Amino acid sequence: MVNKLISLALRNRALVLLVAAGLFGWGLYSMQRNPIDAIPDLSENQVIVFTEWTGRSPQVIEDQVTYPLVSNLQGVPKVKNIRGTSMFGMSFVYLLFEDDVDLYWARSRVLERLNYAQRLLPPQVTPTLGPDGTGVGHVLWYTLDAKGMDLGEQRALQDWYVKFALQTVPGVSEVASFGGFEKQYQINLDPTKLNYYRIPLGEVLRAVKANNNDVGGRKFELSDMGYIVRGLGYIKSIADVENMPVGTYQSVPVRVKDVATVQMGGDIRLGIFDVNGEGEAVGGIVVMRYGENADLVIKAVKAKMAEVQKGLPPGVSFSIAYDRSTLIEKAVASIQGTLLEEMLVVSVIVLIFLFHWRSALIILIQMPLSIVIAFILLEAFDVSSNIMSLTGIALAIGVIVDDGIVVVENVYRHLADAQAAEQAGLPPATTVAAADAPDASAAPASTTPAV
Repeated sequence: MVNKLISLALRNRALVLLVAAGLFGWGLYSMQRNPIDAIPDLSENQVIVFTEWTGRSPQVIEDQVTYPLVSNLQGVPKVKNIRGTSMFGMSFVYLLFEDDVDLYWARSRVLERLNYAQRLLPPQVTPTLGPDGTGVGHVLWYTLDAKGMDLGEQRALQDWYVKFALQTVPGVSEVASFGGFEKQYQINLDPTKLNYYRIPLGEVLRAVKANNNDVGGRKFELSDMGYIVRGLGYIKSIADVENMPVGTYQSVPVRVKDVATVQMGGDIRLGIFDVNGEGEAVGGIVVMRYGENADLVIKAVKAKMAEVQKGLPPGVSFSIAYDRSTLIEKAVASIQGTLLEEMLVVSVIVLIFLFHWRSALIILIQMPLSIVIAFILLEAFDVSSNIMSLTGIALAIGVIVDDGIVVVENVYRHLADAQAAEQAGLPPATTVAAADAPDASAAPASTTPAV
């Protein structure tokens, strides 16, 4: 079989070169398309269902949210495991799918089942799906460098401007905000005054909700013009909250400021974000979408941040806290340097021991061709170019070089023996493969004088 392949290749050299060139071009194309990341993604193929019910204890969350969801999501097809976690005010359900299941197909199946499970949950409790990222999807962390700006103003800038702009970048699944204070109007009720004016707490809550709203009226025409009647009632200042009517006392309207004090404050926090011990900061975490190219996503996010920078207030800028592209670029540069070094060393060794440039050229062609073919297989099996896969290729270069040196040296020696026999006037021997001969010294060699 080996003899037939060698004979076929020798008779069709142009075809062999054409196939090699085609594989090399295909490998370069696959190398450009193959996702690049620093670390391999070994996380489970999972979908996360997140439910928030503010103020409830973990036991209540477990009994009324987590258990009904886990019980009804067990019928989702191709699910191999379901895990539920309950904590104060929050519930997490992790659905682990088979490895060959498409992630977005799995998310659509979970959404279908959630529509049915919604009726089993308490009123105003709505489960949502987590981002379509993975456990290694945090590719970029940034903070806002805003000296002298209030933490509440920084968080508002992050939530209502920066976050929305970065979420439009292709390949970004989510931008999670952290740090600072989430602004809110805080109404501190006085129970003594509520009792004096005989106003229940529920009436105050209903009045505040009803007065923070825009309402629409009808359309009427006047002098060939159409006018739309609207009621503008959204809260714009603390005074708007203070002047909301919550009831009457002896035919006199009672307003919020009569029974409570109103102030602008921050939502309750479970922790703070500190940068290098220099104080609190506000920023965001960029989560990459499943299966995307981390290097391209990070570059696109940085380009978008340069555009967003133009719209930030004076003195506010971005500060990168974590950037995975640095590790990615260093890993790729290390592999490229290793490849060039090995090609150079192998060429020098072959030239020194064989003193034959065509033999060295064969090995130099063999190494890059084998490497680009490896990228074809990486793309076919959906494996990214990461530290593990690139290191495997670098280690395999040694095996490729060893095979090339053994074969080239063996062919070179047999050709030298054949030329010596021809010069001595001995009859030519039948050509066989060196691997088929029982003894390398007794194996016949080809009379072809060159490699």
